[in-house]
Amino acid sequence: MVSTRFLLAGLAAMVSAAPTTPCKPKPQTSPTLPKLGGSSELPAPAANLTLKKIAIGHGIQNYTCGAAEGNSSAAGAVAVLYDATSLFPGTGRTALSQGAWDSLPSTLLRQQALPLNKLSGTEYGADPAKPFPQPTDDLRLSGLPVVKFLGYHYFDSNNVPMFDVTTAGLKASVTKRINLAAPNGADKGILNTGAVDWLELGDSGKGLSQGLSIVYRVVTAGGAPQPCSVAGVGLQSVPYTTYYWFYG
Repeated sequence: MVSTRFLLAGLAAMVSAAPTTPCKPKPQTSPTLPKLGGSSELPAPAANLTLKKIAIGHGIQNYTCGAAEGNSSAAGAVAVLYDATSLFPGTGRTALSQGAWDSLPSTLLRQQALPLNKLSGTEYGADPAKPFPQPTDDLRLSGLPVVKFLGYHYFDSNNVPMFDVTTAGLKASVTKRINLAAPNGADKGILNTGAVDWLELGDSGKGLSQGLSIVYRVVTAGGAPQPCSVAGVGLQSVPYTTYYWFYG
């Protein structure tokens, strides 16, 4: 009978002699612009453009009502931007699951107070002279990595949409190219008014952009206006969140 001791020794020798295969890291995916899933989609960025950042924005869409029985008119927006690039599913150690990524705009909208200086006498309005707190804090949501402050979205004195991607040294002065309605299942927001459109925004041609030429607004939550009969005459501000994809 062969001794158990010799069997174990032989097995140990075989294991030590066997070539070792290093563990292969999981393949990482490149972020892909989300799709609406309908008959129309926002066009993909040109092949010569590079994804610079993915931001999640949290702020307000502003509207004005001239009469209680009339329709509201868009009056700009302000939002704080946070750097969500490393959270995209499959891209690295801090990446979120697909479900957590898809629901992050809704989670942020409903769990975090607006990161804006409030306009006195309003529920959601921001101080037009100084809408952003200084310094602006990073985003901290329960169960998620800290999401670093990235920059600001606002409209300039000529009513041109601006993205100041401060910490990345990027800037975009844009104009709307394409808008498509948000999917039926999109989060209608705190006021239950609906999600604002998905957008493709192109350079305004004013020479103000730095390192960016196109911005997409996708996976929107909230932001659509109340009827003027509900909001009343004057300014109304509606909270929203969304992803902004920056290319240059």
